[in-house]
Amino acid sequence: MSAPDQDKQRNREIAANEAEREAVSAVRVSSWAIGIAAILGVIAVAIVWAWMSR
Repeated sequence: MSAPDQDKQRNREIAANEAEREAVSAVRVSSWAIGIAAILGVIAVAIVWAWMSR
C-alpha cells in the first residue's frame, strides 16, 4: 500500500472514531436534557397541584 493510500485509510479511521465519539457525547447531552426536563415537569405539577388544592 502506498503512502497516500495509507494516509487515506488513517483519515477514514480517525473520522470513524470521531463520529462515534460525537454520537456518545450527543446521547450523554440528551440524557441530561431529558432528566432536567423531567425534574422541571415534576416541580411544575407539584406547584399546580398545591395551587389547585388550597
